[in-house]
Amino acid sequence: MNDQDLLRYSRQIMLPQIGIDGQQTLLDSTMLLIGMGGLGSPSALYLSAAGVGHLIIADFDKVEISNLQRQIIHHTDDIGKYKVDSAKNKMLAINPDIKITTVKDLNDENLSSWVEKSNVVLDGTDNFDTRFKVNQACIEQKIPLVSAAVIRFEGQLSVFKGYEDAQPCYQCLYSKEGSNDETCSENGILAPVAGVMGSLQALQAVKVVLNLGEQLIGKLIIIDAMDLTFRSIKIGKDDACPVCNKE
Repeated sequence: MNDQDLLRYSRQIMLPQIGIDGQQTLLDSTMLLIGMGGLGSPSALYLSAAGVGHLIIADFDKVEISNLQRQIIHHTDDIGKYKVDSAKNKMLAINPDIKITTVKDLNDENLSSWVEKSNVVLDGTDNFDTRFKVNQACIEQKIPLVSAAVIRFEGQLSVFKGYEDAQPCYQCLYSKEGSNDETCSENGILAPVAGVMGSLQALQAVKVVLNLGEQLIGKLIIIDAMDLTFRSIKIGKDDACPVCNKE
């Protein structure tokens, strides 16, 4: 780190749990963010500002006017642009010293290789099919998965290390049978709820990389914004899970 880095990250470095070594770990880390929507927007901004050295952002979609209510990384002038290009511009405006890789063609063939390049994966997608595939790739490559979901006034957050013997994976929590997608376009969402969950997702990703505090491994946090309540539920490993308990 040079003098400008020390000044930029000084408020984090002064935390004894982080210090110069922790900040250098962040600068040396790579995170894959899948989805530049309501969750990915605040996550990307905070992780850029915090000094994660390499952020890989993946999304195939373009910015629409209906996104702007909650996807705060995109502005009105970005309508019609690819979300990853719009996001990259804002991230570099905050921190021009980090590396950002954009991926518009994340698919079944290349997902595992992108996961392999990462120290942690943040899943901010809105459909079970993609979440299951991301979970499987993380298990195959032994990469921690920080998964968040948000709908209406509700949010969920957990960290999965299903590749470890005693830890559950995402599919231990949700089976493919009976998992039906609920999207914001069909059910609605209050904008700040996405901001809260995306920020918490970024927080957990940093804590996983730095091995700090409670990392929500084997736990699911459920947030009800109407009552402003937080519930924690333990998640056990499913002995019949076809993904993380293969014999």
